[in-house]
Amino acid sequence: MPDQQSSVVAAGSPAATTAGGADGAGTPSRGSGVRTRGRGGARGDRASLGSALLWLGPALLLIAGVVVYPAIELVRASMSKFSITGLRLGDAGWTNYTNVLDHPLLPTVLVNTIVWVVAVVALTIVISLGVAQFLTKDFRGRKLVRWAIIVPWAASLVITAKTFVMIYDFYYGTANLLLSKFGLGPVDFLGSDTWIMPSMILVGVFVSIPFTAYVFVAGLGAIPRDVYEAARVDGASPFQVWWRITLPLLRPALLVAAVLNIIYVFNSFPIIYTLNDRNPGFSHDTTITFMYKLAFKSAEKDVGMSAAAGVFNVLLILVVVMVYLRFTRWREETA
Repeated sequence: MPDQQSSVVAAGSPAATTAGGADGAGTPSRGSGVRTRGRGGARGDRASLGSALLWLGPALLLIAGVVVYPAIELVRASMSKFSITGLRLGDAGWTNYTNVLDHPLLPTVLVNTIVWVVAVVALTIVISLGVAQFLTKDFRGRKLVRWAIIVPWAASLVITAKTFVMIYDFYYGTANLLLSKFGLGPVDFLGSDTWIMPSMILVGVFVSIPFTAYVFVAGLGAIPRDVYEAARVDGASPFQVWWRITLPLLRPALLVAAVLNIIYVFNSFPIIYTLNDRNPGFSHDTTITFMYKLAFKSAEKDVGMSAAAGVFNVLLILVVVMVYLRFTRWREETA
């Protein structure tokens, strides 16, 4: 009995309660230190959140001012009526969207956009692959060549386009001067329905090659050298090495270059507008210049229609981005 009583007293002593909690099962009591640690953890989380907002605040404000606010205003303008001077007259509902979709030259503009983007991106990637292979070789003057190739990308697109306007000029252009020496006669590069699109595509490829080539140079530099050595030991030909090793290992760079070029080329306003400015109507325009002309250089002069066309352009770009993200996620899941 004394031993049992002492055991009961020991079990109910403060030391036992402290060790075991509120009861013998070991559950924490109300006055335990768990809540104190929870408060401390909450305060730490709030401090961490405040510190993160302090660092991210300027970037978030910039995104809100440069991306979010203009997007809201674009949607608001697309559902409004405007006077010819740009004053808002009231709500238009979905009228601007239906007017854009019912525009008689919209199919022509969409075809021009597809031809422009596909041709420029495809030619840029093919040519840039060869340029990148050349830039990775060890030869005298390689650094100078790399600097020279980056110039068209670093220069202003308007300046580059204006330079090609002078090259393409029907009377005084360098291109027609050379063609005349070979007896091929002058060509109206910027006024002919046959030549205007190829002429713009050439300029688009010219300004897109430097960036794409450097993306491929970085991708080629990331390929391990021992893979090539093993292929040569196995007796692979140069084409087999390129087709079965270089190209598969270069696919991530190809994907990045393709998506970025699609976005850049689709949004390329300066080249198309500068080279096509002298032609009336929308026969050689893409959706970007079509949007601009609806507001400022067409019979409509409708800011609301232009904003609605801008919303369609944003949606098209978002579709491309979603396809890219979906494809990269698929590659990660199958890797």
